[in-house]
Amino acid sequence: MSFRPRSGHVAALILLLAAAGSAAAQGQAPGGEAPPTPVTVKTLAPESVTLTATLPGRVHPSAEAEVRPQVNGIVTERLFAEGSEVAAGDVLYRVDRATYEAAVSQAEATVRQAEAQLRAAEREAERITTLQERGISSASTEDSAVSTRDSAQASLELARAQLDAAQLELDRTDIRARLSGTIGFSQASAGALVSLNQAEPMAVIRDIDPVYVDVTQSAAELLEWRRRRMEGQATETGEVELILADGSTYEATGQLTAAEPHVDEQTGVVVLRMEFPNPDGLLLPGMYVQVEMPTGTIDDVYLAAQEGVTRDRRGNPVALVVNGDDVVEERALTVLQDRGGDWVVQDGFQPGDRLIVAGGQKVAPGATVAPEEAAPPATEEAAAGQAGGRTEIASTAGEGN
Repeated sequence: MSFRPRSGHVAALILLLAAAGSAAAQGQAPGGEAPPTPVTVKTLAPESVTLTATLPGRVHPSAEAEVRPQVNGIVTERLFAEGSEVAAGDVLYRVDRATYEAAVSQAEATVRQAEAQLRAAEREAERITTLQERGISSASTEDSAVSTRDSAQASLELARAQLDAAQLELDRTDIRARLSGTIGFSQASAGALVSLNQAEPMAVIRDIDPVYVDVTQSAAELLEWRRRRMEGQATETGEVELILADGSTYEATGQLTAAEPHVDEQTGVVVLRMEFPNPDGLLLPGMYVQVEMPTGTIDDVYLAAQEGVTRDRRGNPVALVVNGDDVVEERALTVLQDRGGDWVVQDGFQPGDRLIVAGGQKVAPGATVAPEEAAPPATEEAAAGQAGGRTEIASTAGEGN
C-alpha cells in the first residue's frame, strides 16, 4: 500500500521551504529580522585648523632693465652671450666711435684755444692794472681789460663743459649693463643702426633671484580676512607656499611683502605681492603658479573625510553619522574649505560623532547599523607590511619543502 501526501500538506511544505530559502538569501533566520548593516565610521573631535586661500598668480622679476642706446650709430660688436648672467657695468655692445672721437678732439682743441686766450687776457689785465696804479692808464681801460679776462675765463669753462659732453658721448658708445641679472635675446647685431628714440630695446636684463609672485584675491575674501584679523583669528604675515604649473610644491617658502591699495573696478580683485628665493632659476617670469596663503586660525572645527560628505538635492553638504544608539542620523553641514582629503566643517557635528565613510549608500536615516571604526593610515600600512611579511614567510617555507 503506497503513501500519498495530501495536496494541502504539499502546498504548506512548498511555502515553508520558499520562506526558509528567502530568509537564507536575505541573511536572516526564519521568522527573524535582518541584522544591522555594517558600516565604517570615523570618530570626530573638534580641533584648531589654519585656514588657507589658494590664489592664482604670475611670476615677475624682482628688477628689470631695458638695454637702450644713448647715442646714434652703427653697432660694431656684441660682447655677451644670450641668456647669460651679466653684472652692472659690463659692456654689452659697442657703437662706432669715429664720429665721437673726432668730437672729443675738436672739444679738446677748443679748450686749448680758450686757455690761451685766458692767459693773454690775464696778462693784459695785469699790465693795465700796473699802469693804472702809476697813473698812466685810465680806470675805464682797466675795467675793459678785467672784463675781457673774465669773459675769457667763462669761455674756457664753456669749452671744458663741451669737452666733458663730447667725452660722455664717446663713453656711451660702450653700451653697459645697468643691472645685474640674466640677459635675454639680443635684438641688435653687429652692423645694425641704433638711435636714441628707437622703439625696441636692444635687450632686456631681469633679476630673477629673488622673484615676485603677484596674485589676485577677491575683495570679498579680503574683507573676510580683515574681519578675522579684527577678531584676532587672522594671521598678519606668514610663510606662503607655491604650487607650480605641474601641481608640485616649490621647495622654498615665500613672504607676503605688499598689497596694492586698489580694487580693480572691472574684476573686483586686489593684487598681493609675494617674494620667493630663486637661487636655481626654476621660477621664470611669466610662469603661472598658485599660492597657498594662510588666512587665519579657527577653533572648534572638524576635519571630515571627503568620502563621508555628500550633497542634497539643493546642493547643500550633508553627512550621515551614527549616534550612541547605533542609529543613522543625517546632518546638514557648514563647510569652510577643503584641506587635503578632508573638509573643514564649522557646523553640523558634535564631539564624538561617528561619521560614516564607507557603506553609507546601503543605509538611510533612522536605520540601525553595526559601526566599525576605520583603521588609521599608520595601522593600515603596518597591516599591509605584516601581510607582506606573512606572504614572504609562506613563500620561504614552500621553497624549503
